[in-house]
Amino acid sequence: MGKDLLLEIGTEEIPAAFLPQAMSDMGAMIRREFAELMISHGEVKTMATPRRLVLAVAGVAEKQEERVLEKLGPAKKAAFDGAGNPTPAATGFARSQGVEVAALTTVTTDKGEYLAVRKKISGEETTALLPGIMPRFIAAIPFKKSMRWADLELRFARPIHWILAIYGGAVIPFRLENITSDNQSYGHRFLSPDSFPVTSLEEYLTRSRENFVIVDPEERRAIILQETDRIAQALGGRTWYNQELLDTVTNIVEYPSVISGSFDSSYLALPKEVLATSMMTQQKYFPLTDEQGGLLPHFLTIVNGLPRDPAVVRRGNERVIRARLSDAKFFFEEDRKVPLEDCVEDLRGVVFHTLLGTSYDKVLRLRELAVELASLVNPELKERVFRVATLAKADLCTQMVGEFPELQGVMGREYALLCGEDSRVACAIHEHYLPTSASGDLPETEEGALVSIADKMDSIAGFFGVGLIPTGTADPYALRRQALGIINIILAKKYPLRLDTLTDLSLAVLAARLKRPAREVKAEVLAFCKSRFENQLISQGHLYDIVDAVLTTNAVDLVQALRKIEALEELKRDADFAPLAIAFKRVVNIVKDFSGGPIDPLLFENAAEKNLHDRYREVKERVEGFIQTGAYLPALREIALLRPPVDDFFAAVLVMAEDKDVRANRLSLLYAISSLFREIADFSKIVTPQ
Repeated sequence: MGKDLLLEIGTEEIPAAFLPQAMSDMGAMIRREFAELMISHGEVKTMATPRRLVLAVAGVAEKQEERVLEKLGPAKKAAFDGAGNPTPAATGFARSQGVEVAALTTVTTDKGEYLAVRKKISGEETTALLPGIMPRFIAAIPFKKSMRWADLELRFARPIHWILAIYGGAVIPFRLENITSDNQSYGHRFLSPDSFPVTSLEEYLTRSRENFVIVDPEERRAIILQETDRIAQALGGRTWYNQELLDTVTNIVEYPSVISGSFDSSYLALPKEVLATSMMTQQKYFPLTDEQGGLLPHFLTIVNGLPRDPAVVRRGNERVIRARLSDAKFFFEEDRKVPLEDCVEDLRGVVFHTLLGTSYDKVLRLRELAVELASLVNPELKERVFRVATLAKADLCTQMVGEFPELQGVMGREYALLCGEDSRVACAIHEHYLPTSASGDLPETEEGALVSIADKMDSIAGFFGVGLIPTGTADPYALRRQALGIINIILAKKYPLRLDTLTDLSLAVLAARLKRPAREVKAEVLAFCKSRFENQLISQGHLYDIVDAVLTTNAVDLVQALRKIEALEELKRDADFAPLAIAFKRVVNIVKDFSGGPIDPLLFENAAEKNLHDRYREVKERVEGFIQTGAYLPALREIALLRPPVDDFFAAVLVMAEDKDVRANRLSLLYAISSLFREIADFSKIVTPQ
């Protein structure tokens, strides 16, 4: 039976955004470490507060598992002479392994029989291994940004002050730079700063709570939700928050408490998003709403600890939000004095990127591209799309967006409505920024969707065109997210917009800015978008081999590609799919280096050839009819009818006949069949039983 492991790394305050990833990495790292060392264990739990990272592993085995190490030596035929006596190769190998030749065994490999030695290696005691594992583990925890302090070599998110490390209740002794591990933890920095000893996870959690530290973020989150809900109801409202706000406040406190505050109701005349941004984004407050979703003149703030005088905290936060809302009101009133359309010219002074011009230049490009897209999708929208694109970036020159960049698009919509613009135009101004995350809301209006696609495509093609391409994890212009945005909008709206067409149109508009050949840029943009599309499909649960099979033949018509994938996945559920795929893969493999040619029935020498050709001609017409209407499952079921004559063909015919004309004719027949099902997928990519 194993013993429990507990590690606490005490630090200066770590940024809230670092904690979720750190917890995930710690869990993955210790599982990998123990797996490599063959140390069995039970549940792994990671926790964190701003001042500590915690790892708890239940039932860690007291020693490594025993292993059998196999070492290959010389080939058997080289190890013994004709009389069966060991050669120097055998004796030398045995001597190097510290065994007699008689102790060697023979193993069979792909390359033949070889001598080998098998050694049983006893596992080391875990207590002897942990002092080496723990400092290495701590130093390897990755962060987006790390730092050094004093004259130490160690890099970490923030300076480390203490390390609690116990295994089975006893201290794991080690030293990391200037810090020695022990069994001491510390309470809340202000409410209970003294140290206290612990011997187990249960005792650690209990004593931490007694010292005003809730270590488990899930428990802190539950407390925050419960308390904010209770106070909101007492004030006649309900809390309004998003996941980002909840995660942030959970990870900036160790012992949460909730205090309410109020502001002058006159500020409710400001747009709802302005108030929400001031409170949620800037101050990390929870706004309160009524039953209809309207804002109330109250907010809730999360405090780290138990303030001695909540009224003082309340007044301080009310003073802060009053100043923020007063500024917002001033900016709003000043912006209203200038018609939104007048701000468009000011975009000439706003640099989008030094290699891609000003924001005014970008407006001209996305306007031209968006109108082209409207012509392809719905020409009746061209006028409104033109207007949306013209005003799309105008709010970047307003004082409100200058102060609150998060409100770009939102203020464009509000100011457009106040200027009397069509409501669909105003809504689309906001929607053209959507989606703002990989799984974010998509534009609802056609105008917003088309301008959004144009805006994102201009950015992708533009940055690729000047050589600023995402590498590794670096994507400073969020091009991966923008590619996903285009993909998701096209799929949601079922637009008949091909990625190659989009890229061509965008590169044509960008022609004067390109620093690289348009053909190269197009190929890279399409490969980039295909990769985003493929990753998304697989993450959504689609079969990777089916995705690969379809995207190999079509990665530019997104709507049709998805339909083909769904149809092929449906067909793959049929019991006889495997032999069908195997037969078609054989066809593909035979003709992979053949470029096709005419089929001459007069060269058929076998009934199986003629039968396959006749069946192909019958099926081809029906399949092409189904494909033209996007009915891919019926098309696939028709193609499946070719399997029996294909099997008969291979059983009766030697494809690579000596007569070159007969051989070419047979290859041409198979090539025609492969071309038919390649209109849907490349069957050679589909995984089949061996």
